[in-house]
Amino acid sequence: MSPFSRLASVPVASAAAIGLVVSIVVAPPATAEPCTGAAAEAQPPAAPNTAATPALPGVNGPPIGHRPSKAKDSAPLPNLGRLSRSILNAFTPQTGRVQQQAGVAPPPAPPPVPDAAAIAAPAPEPAPPGPAPAPDPGPPPGTSLVGWVTGPHSPNDTIKRFAITGTDLGIMWDNGDPANNQVLMAFGDTIGYCSVRGKQWRYNTMFRTSDRSLAKTISIPDGVVNNKYSGSPLWAPALSKQIINSIKFAPSETGIIPTSGIAVGTTQYMSFMSIRSWDNPGSWTTNFSAVAVSPDNGEHWGVYPQSVRPASQEATPRVPYVPGGEKFQVGSYLKPGDGFVYSYGTPSGRGGPAFVSRVPQNLVPELSRYEYWDGANWVPQNPGAAQPVIPAPVGEMSVQYNTHLKQFLALYCNGNNDVVARTAPAPQGPWGPEQMLVSSFDFPGGIYAPYLHPWSTGKEIYYNLSLWSDYNVMLMKTVLP
Repeated sequence: MSPFSRLASVPVASAAAIGLVVSIVVAPPATAEPCTGAAAEAQPPAAPNTAATPALPGVNGPPIGHRPSKAKDSAPLPNLGRLSRSILNAFTPQTGRVQQQAGVAPPPAPPPVPDAAAIAAPAPEPAPPGPAPAPDPGPPPGTSLVGWVTGPHSPNDTIKRFAITGTDLGIMWDNGDPANNQVLMAFGDTIGYCSVRGKQWRYNTMFRTSDRSLAKTISIPDGVVNNKYSGSPLWAPALSKQIINSIKFAPSETGIIPTSGIAVGTTQYMSFMSIRSWDNPGSWTTNFSAVAVSPDNGEHWGVYPQSVRPASQEATPRVPYVPGGEKFQVGSYLKPGDGFVYSYGTPSGRGGPAFVSRVPQNLVPELSRYEYWDGANWVPQNPGAAQPVIPAPVGEMSVQYNTHLKQFLALYCNGNNDVVARTAPAPQGPWGPEQMLVSSFDFPGGIYAPYLHPWSTGKEIYYNLSLWSDYNVMLMKTVLP
């Protein structure tokens, strides 16, 4: 039995116990932009890494739908550090300028001193105590590129340690495990060693980390086979495995892409989309969205069949289409602590608006228990009633509560491919105007998918951001006003 077959037997057994659909079918590869320069020159280690790579079909082409419009494939790599353009607007209305003072203003000039011979000089009074030092205001508002999370430029050395030369997305969520609190990080289409068959193409992969410093990047520990707390689920040493496989519900499928994750207790839920076709830059067609579940910190995953949400009548013969399902193809979870999980959704691609639904947090895979915001009320069991909460166009988004702003904070890329933020007092809104965090002019290679770090909820926020021209993930930092 191959190493891949032995590993696959574990999730099948786990899934049978909880009524899930699983498969061990692997992803078709695509031509890989990372297969140039250092990534192309990297040589794979000896077996078992190469031997454990499942046989993959021929190359079909890159996931062109993820390419931002106007991205320049040959753009130079960005420099680390503060961007040339800072935040353009504040998050709250400004009522006036506050004059900054370095210290206490000097007193007015004293009057002329009388004749010293006529008036005896009084005894000097003790000087009043000086003012307390001003508190450190911290760094000024603005955005910086902290470092690379993946690829040949990353200190994580993801090529040698995980067979990842290129990938994107990097959605993040807290695993909810008090015994070993970690951030789980899921990636989309992933390329490995370029000289190995099929370039070791995988639909998706995952990292785990407990790093809280984030000084240079998000540090990823080593992966260990069958260790649910190690840096990555592995097929073999130094080979990250594909975590969500095809359930064969669609006649044509070219991708299985994670879109968000959440933990309820220590059970992990991940929304994903089944890709029917990558169309044009910023445009793709989905078969359906669905929910995957892991009982063991992301080591093994299965798919709830009752969570499948077809995007159209012809998307899958296995599940009936429900009008409005097309509004919730690209998902984003939020768990604010009120007993609900909120699930934001956009249609396929980056051209549509954002909608929102909610479900009791112990019923995440049960579509029949969802309620949809119609602009005034929560409507049960009718996704067609959902009305936009954020106007189009909305790219891949992430949402969390921010303790500094005391508002819910949403990040996404707009029609100009800028990273923008909006705030709202409640998950359903009303959402305020866009505020720019990152200009696309600072990254001509094309940026997309700003995914918030769940442990940075204050004045300083961190988030992953994908760069198309290098096809890898960067860690960004924004200091809010």
